[in-house]
Amino acid sequence: MTNTVISSASKEVVIGFDRPFVMIGERINPTGRKLLAEEMKNGDFSRVEADALAQVAAGAHMLDVNAGIPLADEPALLAKAIKLVQSVTDVPLAIDSSIIEALEAGIEAYEGKPLINSVTGEDEVMERVLPLVARAGAAVVAISNDETGISEDPDVRFEVAKKIVQRAADHGIGVEDIVVDPLVMPIGAMGTAGQQVFQLVRRLRDELGVNTTCGASNVSFGLPNRHNITGTFLSMAIGAGMTSAIMNPLHAEVKTAVMAADVLAGNDDNCAAWISEFRDPEAGGGAGGARRRAGGRRRR
Repeated sequence: MTNTVISSASKEVVIGFDRPFVMIGERINPTGRKLLAEEMKNGDFSRVEADALAQVAAGAHMLDVNAGIPLADEPALLAKAIKLVQSVTDVPLAIDSSIIEALEAGIEAYEGKPLINSVTGEDEVMERVLPLVARAGAAVVAISNDETGISEDPDVRFEVAKKIVQRAADHGIGVEDIVVDPLVMPIGAMGTAGQQVFQLVRRLRDELGVNTTCGASNVSFGLPNRHNITGTFLSMAIGAGMTSAIMNPLHAEVKTAVMAADVLAGNDDNCAAWISEFRDPEAGGGAGGARRRAGGRRRR
């Protein structure tokens, strides 16, 4: 089965079908976060540092780093954010931008093998991003939309992903370095959004042999109690073959659903991670037990 290897200077993460699901922390992104955007624009990266540390402490295996702020010097901000995050944690990073100059700056600042987020199926975008990915020896997120936009037909989105995989091969990028994002729509606006993703993920696994990811929180946008929707979606997506997601590990409902899905999919050997996280404090040992002993006895 396909393994996608991402690394920092000292740590390696493998995204794969027979491995634990990879949680990629989403919080270092100023989109929709006005205070973070303003601070980063003014050179204050204290919140970036705090978000990085909090997500890793919560269990994120990787972090997505984005510095897309209107009217700001995105290449400089992204490079600075990457250097800062790599100075406080050793987890690998996804370098997130739609601006080629920002990706170049991020790659230059990065130590290790990053995940580039992202390339789409537009010919112009592929011809700019894929050579950069190849030169850097990086892996890349392939988003399944093209010049026609985002199709509501999962078969069309599959063909876009296939086109990116084929074009990447022309640049010497193998399937092991491509992680496809099948595009998750808000379920509140499109009732078939979940079914479409599950169908598409199975085809991507079985026919193209590529690993997959998504922006998980999109599925619950606009709904109440949204974290339970997101967590349930991810557990079902894992059952269909999804291998990673850009998500918020600080939401306990989402993280717990992912960990439970790993147990049931057989990707948590001897339930070791689950037991470590959730062991009853009376049983002693384990990170989860230690946390609960510090915070008091669980209610039953």
